[in-house]
Amino acid sequence: MTKYQVLVVDDEAEIRDAIEIYLKNESMNVFKASNGLEALEVLENKEIHLILMDIMMPKMDGMTATFQIRQKKNIPIIMLSAKSEDTDKILGLNIGADDYVTKPFNPLELIARVKSQLRRFTNLGSAQMTEDEIQVRGLTLNKSTKNVAIDGNEVRLTATEYKILELLMENKGRVFSIEEIYERVWREPYMNAENTVAVHVRRIREKIEINPKEPKYLKVVWGIGYKIEK
Repeated sequence: MTKYQVLVVDDEAEIRDAIEIYLKNESMNVFKASNGLEALEVLENKEIHLILMDIMMPKMDGMTATFQIRQKKNIPIIMLSAKSEDTDKILGLNIGADDYVTKPFNPLELIARVKSQLRRFTNLGSAQMTEDEIQVRGLTLNKSTKNVAIDGNEVRLTATEYKILELLMENKGRVFSIEEIYERVWREPYMNAENTVAVHVRRIREKIEINPKEPKYLKVVWGIGYKIEK
C-alpha cells in the first residue's frame, strides 16, 4: 500500500506542526517548508504526492511557488490562506491549484480534501477500459497512459483538469451542469463551487483550444453547463 508523502508549506510553525499531526494520524509522511523557495528545494529531492501551500509567505509566496511547480509537475496542490475573497481563490486556481481551503479550517474537512485529491491523482496512474483512446477530431485522450494531445502535440493537464475532460469526452455531446461536474469529479456534495469549476474549464480551454474565446471542442451551453462538441 502506498504511503503518501505530503509537503506542508506555511511560514507559521504552529500551523505546519498541527497539519503534520493530522496527516500522520492518517499514516502519511510529512515534509515541511516555511516558504516557496524551501518548497522547491524539497521537491527537487523528494517524491511528493500532494502539496498544502500557504499563500502569504516571505522570500517566495505561495502563488509564485505554485506557478513554478506547475511548469514541471502535475501533483495536486491545495492552497491555504486566511483570505476568503473569491479573487484570491480564482487567482490560485488560475495559476494551477487544484483546491482551496480558507483558514481557520476544520481538520476533518482538510483531511477529506487531501484524500480526495490523492485519490484523483492516484487514479490517473491506473489503466481502465479496453477502449483506451477517445478522439474528437484533433483532440485525443488516452485513458491507459492518461495522455491528452491536440493535433498530435501533448497537452499537460493537472489531475483535476484531466478528470473533467475525461468525463466530458466520454459523453460527447451531452451537457453536464456545473453541479454535476463538481459532484462527479470532486466526489463530494456541491456547495457554491461554480467559480471552482469555471476556472478549471477555462484552464482546459487555454490548453486545448487555438482560440479559447471561440472554442472548437469544450463549449458552454448558457444557463445549463458544459459539453464536448461531437
